[in-house]
Amino acid sequence: MTSSEGQEGWNVSPPSDRAWKGRPGRTRDALAAEQDRAAGGRGRRAVPLPAGGFARASVELKVLPRTRRIRAYLRWSEHGKSPAKYLGEVDRPTRAQNLAAAWSIARVKGLVLDEEPLEPESGASSPAVRAVMKANKGSNTKPELRLRSLLHRAGLRYRVNSRPLEDLRRTADIVFLKPRVAVFVDGCFWHGCPEHHRPASRNSEFWQQKIEANQQRDAETNARLEGEGWTVIRVWEHEDPVLAAELVLNTVRAAK
Repeated sequence: MTSSEGQEGWNVSPPSDRAWKGRPGRTRDALAAEQDRAAGGRGRRAVPLPAGGFARASVELKVLPRTRRIRAYLRWSEHGKSPAKYLGEVDRPTRAQNLAAAWSIARVKGLVLDEEPLEPESGASSPAVRAVMKANKGSNTKPELRLRSLLHRAGLRYRVNSRPLEDLRRTADIVFLKPRVAVFVDGCFWHGCPEHHRPASRNSEFWQQKIEANQQRDAETNARLEGEGWTVIRVWEHEDPVLAAELVLNTVRAAK
């Protein structure tokens, strides 16, 4: 269907909801992921700001009753306000296609950057590396929350992000004090997962040293805790949380 054919048809009847409306009840993360896919990646949603820096934009689709056509707008947040720029009309059959078409218009008009710039203080070598670093946050990650939920549902009570030993400046993700069991949920990126870690193509020596230092620190933590009579369980973030919960549950019960 050509653009002119689609718009001529919409003069007679409005476009279907699937061409522009999103499903109700979606989370903020789901909406952001939809925009990321349409733009070709989160790093391609950056709008340069007049005072410097950038804001991450989103595309909004609207249907005007008079024209019965889908209009696309680029929106972002700037100093507490929500500016918007009209991009144009889109006439694809699905919302995903119309969002992608709108992002293409924004790029052609020069309204968004080809790649989100790095902050001056960032240690990442590229926006892609920075995205991985941000996704691998230090605590309360999704794998941790899932594992904690399963353990709580099984009747276990524990401390989170706590030091197993007061004089050891290391925190475990889940700590069972009386049975002396410490659980760590290790991120594949930061801890060098043998299955998923891939050596960086840029600044490879820096990242190799960083990962090796983390692995050495993990080994030292294990040795110190085990030397004080603790049982240490390490779970990779990619592992099945149900199996991980089973392992922790059995270990805690045996220790009791």
